Parts: sequence; C-alpha cells; structure tokens
Amino acid sequence: MPNILGISAFYHDAAAAITVDGVIVAAVQEERFTRIKHTADFPVQSIKYCLEEAGFTIDQLDAVVFYDKPLLTFERLLQTYYAFAPKGIVSFLKSIPVWLEQKLFLKKEIRDGLAQAMPYDKKKLKLLFTEHHLSHAASTFFASPFQHAAILTIDGVGEWATATISEGRDNTITVKKELSFPHSVGLLYSAFTYYLGFAVNSGEYKLMGLAPYGNPNANQTKRFIEQIKEELIAIKEDGSIWLDQSYFNYATGLRMTRDKKWEQLFQLKRRLPESELLQAHCNMAYAIQKVTEDVVLKMAAFAKAITAAPHLCLAGGVALNCVANGKLLKENLFEELYVQPASGDAGGALGAALAAHYMYFENTRELDTGRDSMKGSYLGPYYSDKEIDLLNKRHKAVAKKITDYGALSKEVALAIAKGAIVGWFQGRMEFGPRALGNRSILGDPSNTEMQKKLNLKIKKRESFRPFAPSVLDTDVAEYFELETASPYMTLVADVKKTKQKELASTYHDLPLLEKLYTQRSDLQAITHLDFSARIQTVHKETNPKYWKLLNEVKQVTGKGMLINTSFNVRGEPIVCTPEDAYRCFMNTEMDILVIEDYLYLKQEQPHWKSKERWSKTFKKD
Repeated sequence: MPNILGISAFYHDAAAAITVDGVIVAAVQEERFTRIKHTADFPVQSIKYCLEEAGFTIDQLDAVVFYDKPLLTFERLLQTYYAFAPKGIVSFLKSIPVWLEQKLFLKKEIRDGLAQAMPYDKKKLKLLFTEHHLSHAASTFFASPFQHAAILTIDGVGEWATATISEGRDNTITVKKELSFPHSVGLLYSAFTYYLGFAVNSGEYKLMGLAPYGNPNANQTKRFIEQIKEELIAIKEDGSIWLDQSYFNYATGLRMTRDKKWEQLFQLKRRLPESELLQAHCNMAYAIQKVTEDVVLKMAAFAKAITAAPHLCLAGGVALNCVANGKLLKENLFEELYVQPASGDAGGALGAALAAHYMYFENTRELDTGRDSMKGSYLGPYYSDKEIDLLNKRHKAVAKKITDYGALSKEVALAIAKGAIVGWFQGRMEFGPRALGNRSILGDPSNTEMQKKLNLKIKKRESFRPFAPSVLDTDVAEYFELETASPYMTLVADVKKTKQKELASTYHDLPLLEKLYTQRSDLQAITHLDFSARIQTVHKETNPKYWKLLNEVKQVTGKGMLINTSFNVRGEPIVCTPEDAYRCFMNTEMDILVIEDYLYLKQEQPHWKSKERWSKTFKKD
C-alpha cells in the first residue's frame, strides 16, 4: 500500500499530488496559494496541503517522485547550443549559470524544499524521477477508465521529447514513437502565440479563442495556411513534423521567432501585447489552429494504427486545445476519448505519482468500470464555517446563512434569471486550469449582454474571449452536437442548428467587435463565432450541489444551463480561500457571492463602492 507524493516544479505550473494505494487523495497547483499565476517555485504549500489531506508525514511516504529528468534536459540544452554555435551565446550565458547553480543539483533543491514543508529524515527518503512525457502519459491513462488505450502526449518539450505515442495496458505504458526537439507542435503553436502578442505558456488558449474570428474564406487566411505548410513545417503522414529552424529562435535564443523573417514571409508585423487586434491577426490565428488540428488528427490516426487500441488518452499542454479535441472526437477513430483535466505540467505531478505506483512498485490496476479516478477533479482544499466566520469578522461582511441547500440554490437561480452574476464557492477546489462549479462565476447564457458584462466588468479581460456552458448531463443533447460526457470542459462541440440564428452573407467581413455582438443563437453568451461551445456536462455523482443548482435554474428559466467561467480576474489564479473569493467579489461588479451556506449581496457590504480598497493589480497574462 504505497503512499506516494508527486511533484512538478522549476519550469511552470508547479504542483503536488498524493496517492494512497493508487487512489488519488489530493492534487493542487502552487499558484492557488501564492497567488502568482503559473508559478514555477517549489510547491511547498501544495505539499503541506497534500500531506495534511492524506494524514501523512514525509517519513510515512514510500516515495517522492519528480515529474521530469533534469539531467536529460541539461544534455539537450548543451547539445543544442553546441549544434547552433556560435548562435545563442546570450541565451547560453543566461541559462547555463542557473543550471550550474540550481537545476543540476535538483535532488538537493527537492530535499531542501521538502524540509520547508515539514522536518523529515533525509536518509529514509526514496526520491524517484520519471521522464516528462511518461508523467503526462501516466496522468491520463492511469486516471482513465480504460484497461487498454493508445496514449498521445503533445506539448512544447520535456527533456528531448515534444510528443509521444504510447500504448497503455493494465499497469504498464509502452512508448511506441517519439518526436524530438526542436520539432514541436506545442512550440510551433507557442511561436504564433508570441507573434500575435500573447504570453507564451499562458496565452495559447487566447489564440485558440481568437481563431474563430478569422475568415476561413479570405485569400489571406488561405495564404497563411499555405505558407505555414510550405515554409515553416513539413507534416508527415504519421503526424510527425519537421520545423525549419531558420524561422525560429526558441532553441538558443530569448524569443520564439525570428521576427524579420516572419514579417517578410507573412507580410504582417508582430503584434505588440495589448495593441489593437486586426482581421489579419484573426486570420493568422485561424490558420495555425487549422494546421495544429491537422497534425493532431494525423498523430491520432497513426496511434490507432500502431496500437489497435479501442480508446485514446490525451495529455500535455496541447491536449488543452479543446477545439482540436472536438475535431478528433468527430473523426470517430476511437470508441472513446479521455483527456486529463490537468493536462499541462501541473498534471505531471499526478502522473509521476501514478507512474511510480503502477510501474515502479508494480501494483495491479483495478478499474471502476465506466468512471475515471479523478473524482470530478475536485481534489483541492475545502474550508469550514470557521474560516468563513473569520472572513466575515475581518471585513465586517454582511452575509445570510441558509443551511437549507434547496432554498439557497432556488434563491440563487431566481437571481441569475433576473440577470445577476454570481460568484460560486463550494467544497473542494478544482485541480487543473478549468473551474468546474466549485470556484466559478455564473450567469445566464440566454442574456444577450452577459458576455460583454462578464469580460469587461467582471473578468477585466479582452472582449473577444468566449465563455463556456455548464449543462446538465441529461440535457446536453438538447442544445449541443455532443453524444458523450465532457465533465472537464475539454471538448468543443457545435450548438444545435435549431438554436442557431441565420447570419448575413457579409458576416465574415464585419469588424471583430461587430462579429462578437451579432446575434448567433438563443444561447448568445456561450456561442462562439463559429457556433461552437466548450462544454462542461454536470453529473450528480461527481458534483451533487452544482447539479442541484442547475436543476433549480432549469425550473426557473427552462434551461438546465449556466455560463461557467473561472472565479478570478485577468492575471489572477482561480480563487482558493474564502478570503480570495470575497476580495475578488468586492473588486468586480459581481452581484452575489455564495460561499458554502453563506450568501452575500454586494450592496449590503461595507465599503462596496470603494474600489480602491479592494483593487489589486495582477500581472497581465
């Protein structure tokens, strides 16, 4: 019965996870505690939480597992700098001292970090390391409900690998094919993220959201696709790719692209962050999204061919491209698709623990038929009345306690139907980048003004960004072209034709904001420009409270659906504590806050008009 702690750190999205006899007990990202988005710092607070939740000390652990093999990464850096020399000298001089001072001595860094969490006997510690893509593969296959599956992991780079195709069977994972650095789908997508003015390692989802604003019929869009395929990338039938490194600078430089070469190729200057978005930028976003989808589909088809597995598991940062996942689902290559909800590096902490449990300790795998082991991804901390009472005293907050959950959910449903925006805080925090009904901001998807209000007055983010729907699992087929569950918001599907509105023939020629505010469907606020939506199906078994709220909403509005966006503002990690939630509530134009049994109305709060008192600036992502 091994007790295993998994850790990811030092690159981005540091996290910790703990398993007890193969059961996932807790998992959390360090950013939720430090309030620094995507922090790479050693996850001291996450480790403390995981150990507390499991009831263990470090000395009671059978192993601590790091999700990456840093010496292989160092080998890649040295070989890459050598191959490109004398190019990259500035990058070399910046990065190598960090490796020599810190990352080459990672065992000591990890041991010292663990000591910050709690004292322990260093002689007893069993410290293991898994390869980066094995961590990703284990995070999705061993959490999935499948006994046999193909596994596709795609990201920027981990050690040497940028993508792998593996076969999972029972308690083993066998790597079948590997794509190596510098040829990387994830880094290609990140290069376009950078060129279009968004932050690498956090802005890729913005690029995905911008793509539908592109005009697929425009000559410029078609030219962009041709130029990407002819100049930047060679795509083989098995999905492997070759990137012309003369256009890129990520291997040895401090930037993603060689901007002058890109400008000459595309006849478009790099967009500066926060500057105006032009139609050309949207067309470029559409082009790289389309190329990425083509590559992912080819990789998946080859995975099917070499494994003959009935199911497919996905992980790695590119697996969070839910549009590509939706296209993959439509291809019907596999009977079922499973996407790890924490597919990025944070999920590597969980994968490292699971890989050790099954492959190092050689434990047998017992499946819960038809259900994954992620527990709805509600694996983070929860808070009691004690913490909420302290919050209320500290801020003299005015709250009504409603212990009858039926009455509470009915009151909230009525308010939402009248146009209220609600901060919703219940139970254990979600693990991964998506809010799934426990740390969420909720609104009415039928309200035509809701997308604009949420983006500008609540989230304080770019107006083009779409919102996702949470829908009762029993009602999803009524509104969307989706015949499978999507509990983790990892799939995109089209809104039903019967819910769509006919668009003018000149629709694609409209300016960006006019496109955004054109009426597209009966569910305007969650219908993206291409009539798609990123869907969360809500199931009674995994989140009975949220399911109950949606049922109450259905009684009032006729639709068992809500807008569900993460409880935070731009640049801020999703709220973790009641204190985080109250501050975010007071710093925005949310109307109502619900923390467990406590309901707060904005206008009843002291200092509710004093924005300076509550405002906090986060680094823009």
